[in-house]
Amino acid sequence: MGPHPAVAAIRLAVRRVLHDLLTEHHRTTAALPHAPSHEHPPGSRLRSSREVPPSPPLVLVACSGGADSMALASALAFESPKLGIRAGGVTVDHGLQPGSDLRAAEVVLRLRELGLDPVDSVAVTVGRAGGPEAAARDARYAALDTAAERHGAAAVLLGHTRDDQAETVLLGLARGSGIRSLSGMAAVSGADGRYRRPFLELDRQTARKACMVQSLPVWDDPHNADPAYTRSRLRHEGLPALEKALGKGVVEALARTARLSRDDADALDSWAAQAEATVRDDAGLLECAKLCALPPAVRRRILRRAAITAGAPAGSLFARHIEELDRLITGWRGQGAINLPGKVVARRQGGRLVIRQG
Repeated sequence: MGPHPAVAAIRLAVRRVLHDLLTEHHRTTAALPHAPSHEHPPGSRLRSSREVPPSPPLVLVACSGGADSMALASALAFESPKLGIRAGGVTVDHGLQPGSDLRAAEVVLRLRELGLDPVDSVAVTVGRAGGPEAAARDARYAALDTAAERHGAAAVLLGHTRDDQAETVLLGLARGSGIRSLSGMAAVSGADGRYRRPFLELDRQTARKACMVQSLPVWDDPHNADPAYTRSRLRHEGLPALEKALGKGVVEALARTARLSRDDADALDSWAAQAEATVRDDAGLLECAKLCALPPAVRRRILRRAAITAGAPAGSLFARHIEELDRLITGWRGQGAINLPGKVVARRQGGRLVIRQG
């Protein structure tokens, strides 16, 4: 008899990601130069004694101790030895609740009991920039980046599920930030594709069921039920209300919207990257007439890229900023300079758009 369907589902999802990582690892190591052999002639099939086979890649799982990440850790621990992949884990102590350090120590113990090694617990200080949820997320990813670099990990697995994806799409819709916000979370993201999300096609209940049938203890973060947090209200009030009004299948539909939106957004980003070179003059300045001839979705992407390149923080650059920039192109009435985040100033001069700090 095979494993429970929930366990089989999480293992399959992780196996697919590990196969991808192994393929990437083999491709990378094959491209690396090898030490020259003086013991065998060129073309010999014998391996030089000085050639050392590349070490297997290390994959870390980010684990809070909740059902999603514990299910992910268990699947990684099961699948990685079969593929010759090293597997470790890291838990982040945000310090936002009494006893959080003890909770982190328990998670470390559970991960080691699963056979993961190395396992780290990283304490962070959460700031206030962008609100409590954004600040905690920024601190968490900074800690995960540091852990991955310290251990030389090929990837960090994250336990976001289809339900998380649906919530992210709705939050993006509420912000009115455009199609990229509706794209939700990418299956692969971060520098060099560091972050992988195997569970984006699985619902939260599957992960919880997998933990239950494997007798894995899980921790339910009280913040996930705290109405002070926007995502918590959406999870416990907003989505149930939508399902009551529209019927079951809302989560699946929102996740499908994320996939389709991401494909469209990626295509438009590619188009904008190619078009940007055609709308700059010899001095590298953006020509307003050429920008005006582009479709709005492409033009606004070029404007956003230009503002970020000039020093505007991407996280502080909102749709209203880009709309103001766009009016310098399409609604020119002699208006003055526009102040953007990061002390970046944009103005129209002689048919050119000049964007620079100060």
